[in-house]
Amino acid sequence: MESIYNQRVKMTDFIRDNKQNFQDKLLSEAVNVASKINDILETGNIDLLKNAQKLALYVVEQKEEQLVAFAQQEGIAWAEHSLTLAFKLEWVQAIRRTLWHFLYQYDRINNHFIDREEFYALEKRINDRIDQFLNTFIISYSKYKDELISSQRDLVEHLSVPIIPLSQSVAVLPLIGMIDIHRIQTIEEKVLMGISDLKIETLIIDLSGIANMEMHVIDHFRKVLTGISMMGSKAILTGLRADLVRTMIHSGISFEDKAEAKGTLQQTLKEYLEQNRL
Repeated sequence: MESIYNQRVKMTDFIRDNKQNFQDKLLSEAVNVASKINDILETGNIDLLKNAQKLALYVVEQKEEQLVAFAQQEGIAWAEHSLTLAFKLEWVQAIRRTLWHFLYQYDRINNHFIDREEFYALEKRINDRIDQFLNTFIISYSKYKDELISSQRDLVEHLSVPIIPLSQSVAVLPLIGMIDIHRIQTIEEKVLMGISDLKIETLIIDLSGIANMEMHVIDHFRKVLTGISMMGSKAILTGLRADLVRTMIHSGISFEDKAEAKGTLQQTLKEYLEQNRL
């Protein structure tokens, strides 16, 4: 019986020798993607036809390590250039159908498959490898996107905690929008680092622009105020909204021992400007 290695070599040569036919068949199987090939090449420098043959050869030759590395590389490339995932899924399934079409043609010419067991063994190897490529690609694609979203969120969160120095010792922190547990952690980090770096003695925190905070966020904010005090700085809260104060009253959480509360930010700034002659 012919060795498995020799079988793979012959099938590989058959695909290479019929490269143009392989591409034509693939394009007919992936109608939606076919019209986007040039756009994808220009956008991400991704040659779909060349990469399709590379995938087919990796699958036939059972080169698992190269196939996984290729899938990871492809996932990052598609995510980096925001290429449509649906196109990739259609393209890979078209590659699967095209590959099986060529294996069928190869068998007709060479009478390759001797019995059913041999055919089903090949079927499992081929489909398992294509599935492995697709799974690895999706994981790589998703991981890159998740990391990108996370990094962008971190950037936005840090930009949304603007500590504005008014003098060598006084600074203002206006907070706007929803504050969830992730953002309060960013506020904690930014505030404590800001006090240390800017040598802030008084930090005016304006809460007039925030929505109502959940209980666990209020509790964490109280800990932030404790940290401010431990850093040797004084916290002043302005713009406390009625709904937030009501939530604090009913929850039994108070900021009175951690920070001084004043009316509006404008009034507080005017007071400190006069006191410190800024």
